[in-house]
Amino acid sequence: MAKLNVEFMGINLKNPIIVGACTYSASVEGAKELEQAGAAAIVYKSLFEEQIQMEQAQFSDELDEYAERNAEMISLFPALEHAGPKEHLLKLEEVKRNVNIPIIASLNCLYDVTWFDYAVQLEKTGVDALELNFYQLPVDAEKTAWQIEDDKVKIVETLKKRLSIPFSIKLSPYYTNMSNFIHRLDQAGASAFVLFNRLFQPEINVNTQKHVSNFNLSNQGDYKLGLRYVGLMHKKIKGELCGSNGIYSHEDIIQMILSGADAVQMVSAIYKNKPSYITQVLSELENWMDNQGYKSIGEFKGKLSDNVLGASDVYYRVQYLDYLLYPEGSKHKERMR
Repeated sequence: MAKLNVEFMGINLKNPIIVGACTYSASVEGAKELEQAGAAAIVYKSLFEEQIQMEQAQFSDELDEYAERNAEMISLFPALEHAGPKEHLLKLEEVKRNVNIPIIASLNCLYDVTWFDYAVQLEKTGVDALELNFYQLPVDAEKTAWQIEDDKVKIVETLKKRLSIPFSIKLSPYYTNMSNFIHRLDQAGASAFVLFNRLFQPEINVNTQKHVSNFNLSNQGDYKLGLRYVGLMHKKIKGELCGSNGIYSHEDIIQMILSGADAVQMVSAIYKNKPSYITQVLSELENWMDNQGYKSIGEFKGKLSDNVLGASDVYYRVQYLDYLLYPEGSKHKERMR
């Protein structure tokens, strides 16, 4: 029988399926359900810069509301035990205490001081690892792409010195030279890379002529850009690789592993099919490995990476020439057999 265990960020996982940050992981009940379904690890829902700032502003308002009261009325001050992001940290600790699989905290910030402060606070909850979401819309036209990337590299360098747990970087695909940026973050000390983050985009209701917020799930196949970069970076960096965004089936997972992924993150498929779907996907993955004669994930990991294929046209622009010369796809199909 095939063994599904893998190692990611130095953590032993019983299989390659990590549940990405979502509402399922935000409660003990949800986390236990994911664990029972077979999830190897859980990324607890993200702590956002905006959430921290908003809650701190509310905290300040609640204090100011009582600023004019006299000392004899001090007992009327509001109970602020869970003010700011403290409630997030408390709930994260509770989930960590009640499940047996690794828990990864997630942080999405804008300012250096917030990254440094809350990364340390998240570590203190006892989590096994940390995921840093590097997404910031570059609205300052005077700031160069190199400056934006420099800021992120410095954050990684600082956190490498301050944290004792491993941390991954979850990237958006919108950096100018992704391969170079990943190399720089890798050299700065990142333990792993999650490729790629799914971003919420603005949408307008044309009838009300107002912006609306929709909960848009990924679609099967959205993982392909991540597949390309996983295939390009396998064995070319020290850090490990995790495929994300649109991972639905055991075949999606197999493709990612063949390209060089150490693990994958699954979210939308769980929303659409419930946590029990994880059990089905793991069974299908195990059956495929048995049929192919693989006894472990490592036997086929990276088998179709750029490092193994040797600058194959699969990951490069030259594939366009293939399609132009062979519009029916005959050459491409033959290559895939």
